[in-house]
Amino acid sequence: MTDNISGKVVIITGASSGIGEATAKLLAAKGAKVVLGARRTDKLERIAQEIREAGGEAVYKALDVTSQADNDAIVKLAKDSFGRLDVIFLNAGLMPSSPVSALKTDEWNQMVDVNIKGVLNGVAAAMTTFLEQKSGHVIATSSVAGLKAYPGAAVYGGTKWFVKNFMEVLRMEAAMEGSNIRTATLYPAAINTELLSTISDAGTAAGMKALYDQFGISPERIADVVAFAISLPADTTVNEFTVGPANQPW
Repeated sequence: MTDNISGKVVIITGASSGIGEATAKLLAAKGAKVVLGARRTDKLERIAQEIREAGGEAVYKALDVTSQADNDAIVKLAKDSFGRLDVIFLNAGLMPSSPVSALKTDEWNQMVDVNIKGVLNGVAAAMTTFLEQKSGHVIATSSVAGLKAYPGAAVYGGTKWFVKNFMEVLRMEAAMEGSNIRTATLYPAAINTELLSTISDAGTAAGMKALYDQFGISPERIADVVAFAISLPADTTVNEFTVGPANQPW
């Protein structure tokens, strides 16, 4: 199904490491034209260079997903560089989990801004183009914490439950409106990324590190799922993927 990926223009947020980086490299290897966004432009520059050296096409731009202007600018970059936009992969996220009683309210607000508003800003930036084209694909990273409740993840999980609901309604409305916009929501379990580095609560951090040390699998496994979703024919949507280590009882 590689042919369905070749030539597609794909924006990836949170592209500087982990799932975003792995997905960018895989899609580029399959012939997609990737547009990378994150705050760490030094890492984006390295990833884009590696993709180009391997024969792929990549451009990048500094992106703070909490800024609507930044989201609009990366959509403009995609269209200016490659003439269209086929997929936006809303992958940027933070997971500074902690017990509610720890009252880490700054971190709560950070998660709402990145994990919720970042998704909204990305969809808002891409929607006009998708409607004009009468085609498009919105892919978003939720979490298994967006499917069930976990102690320590009250706010993080809440932001990921939001992504689940928002993406499902987007899928239904697109079908009703005939806009040909497809959706896919990812629910990863223990995937080895930099997410754990955002946890400042010592007890939570230790518990999560032990869990990921025991079960964690490579972000390339999620990249494979994203590639599968994009490769499906235009008349087919797989709207949800729950993915994790085969030996993790999440």
